[in-house]
Amino acid sequence: MASILVVYGSGEGQTQKVAEHVEDVLSDRGHDVTVRRVTERGDVVVEEFDAVLVGSPVNNRRHRLDVVEFVESNREVLATRPNGFFQLSLASTVPLRWAQDGARQFVDSLVTKTGWHPEHVGRFAGAVKYSQYDPLQRAVFKLVSAVTTGDTDTSRDYEYTDWNEVEAFATTFAEDVERRLTASIEETEHAGTVRLSWVAAGIALLFGVAGVAYWATARQFTPTEC
Repeated sequence: MASILVVYGSGEGQTQKVAEHVEDVLSDRGHDVTVRRVTERGDVVVEEFDAVLVGSPVNNRRHRLDVVEFVESNREVLATRPNGFFQLSLASTVPLRWAQDGARQFVDSLVTKTGWHPEHVGRFAGAVKYSQYDPLQRAVFKLVSAVTTGDTDTSRDYEYTDWNEVEAFATTFAEDVERRLTASIEETEHAGTVRLSWVAAGIALLFGVAGVAYWATARQFTPTEC
């Protein structure tokens, strides 16, 4: 099966959870999956993977800078293989048109900034983790939640990610990778078959020429009857 890189940026850990869930789905289908935080890629070489997924949360209406920089640095490589992008945002928690349009605009902004056009896009609801915020962040998220989800109890955390949506995204991506991998193998096998056919035809032609030459030579030196 395919080797797939899932690289992500994460603040409070929700994007990491999504990346790991994607890993589970892909691994269950038999793929060799490598998951790395974008700042901890180490010696990972993007070109060595058959397919790549990139993930980022949206904070203050922007994707993480480290993720944007990764995309900018690897845009040409990403374009040469199956690729996709998934984002987590509070906009996706609100089932209203203005909120969903906002979630799409975040992706559009990434495309405009980096020039990368991901083939697969997943827009998932994120989480509000009051327990991990400082007092100012807690106040800001409480205000935002008051006009979106209504979840303003700062003594607890809220997770909005729809894991069925994540699984569906990962499955669709895997199916595309598998289809293209199979097509590539079949194309290679076909090319090999064509080459073998030409070789066989060449050998047959050589034998034919040799046979004709032998026949002509034998006829030339055959004694005639007197």
